[in-house]
Amino acid sequence: MDNKLIFVINPGSTSTKVAVFENETCLFKENIIHSTEELSQFNNLIEQYPYRKKILLNKLNEKGFSLHQFSGIASRGGGLKPLPSGVYAINELMISDLKTCKYLTHASNLGGLIAKDLSQEFSLPSFIADPVTVDELAPLARYSGLKGVERASIWHALNQKFIARKAANHLGKKYEESNLIVIHMGGGISVGAHQLGQVVDVNNALNGDGPFSAERSGSLPTGQLAKLCFSGEFNKEEMKKKLAGKGGMVSHLGTNNAKEVEDKAEMGDEDCLFITHAMIYQIAKTIGEMSAVLCGKVDAVVFTGGMAYSKMIIKQIEDYISFIAPILVYPGEDEMEALAINVFRVLIGQIEAKKYV
Repeated sequence: MDNKLIFVINPGSTSTKVAVFENETCLFKENIIHSTEELSQFNNLIEQYPYRKKILLNKLNEKGFSLHQFSGIASRGGGLKPLPSGVYAINELMISDLKTCKYLTHASNLGGLIAKDLSQEFSLPSFIADPVTVDELAPLARYSGLKGVERASIWHALNQKFIARKAANHLGKKYEESNLIVIHMGGGISVGAHQLGQVVDVNNALNGDGPFSAERSGSLPTGQLAKLCFSGEFNKEEMKKKLAGKGGMVSHLGTNNAKEVEDKAEMGDEDCLFITHAMIYQIAKTIGEMSAVLCGKVDAVVFTGGMAYSKMIIKQIEDYISFIAPILVYPGEDEMEALAINVFRVLIGQIEAKKYV
């Protein structure tokens, strides 16, 4: 088998991650930070596309690579229509939905646009894997208490699925034979019930429900939220930012740096201590909800994401939920590796890429 060189792209709101993998081995990985000043020159997200593409190509050249050497391109999936888990070839319909932000405005939309452009320029196949809108919800999980308002599946699908497979392997089982509760704790927090290879319930980690996080408000008392919306103090865009961007710790403490808040809490800052405990309490409650979804048949509770590095946070959540199942911790996120390995499996014919329709 010839070695496969894979170019991996993962745009975020203020950074772009880039990596090169040879088969399943990372040759280099870097996170390119974009300053507020750099991004402020653009009127909207899509206008950033040529700027980010140029930066990625410059970084690739700096590292001594040419795209003529590559076998394929892997990009983080953006805001697409609800769709099953898997690897998808980037096509024109996908590009149209990403460019118009038809389903979701998110920096990851830029990844598909850049990947498709480069694939055409260098005659390479390009793919996304497990975008944030992967939807495997059970029918009952879609219902809310208001007709016409359906619960949405927006979560850290790429990292959760990848880590869930690692956890199942650790347990000596196939992912498709396991019941797991996976918690991704980062700028947003998603808690998913993985039942025999399907995420049958998960909170909307962007702007819907579940625990509050570093910058997202999570579930809110609806009566008070409605009152705030019609108070005349805020317009629609300002209210949306309160849900995602200026909610959670930002709203309470003025920062989205969870490590900074934890450090202050450990030094005795009562506000930081109480808000951290409140977030932990809400995460634990949501884990309890997902254990009920799985009827108590849980093989493991699995933690991942940046906040999983915190022994204090893990220990305090464990105090609430250790009775449910064994606990496994995989700190950080492995999205670049997940993208590369998913696309590698397609390139060697182990799995087939799906069509976005």
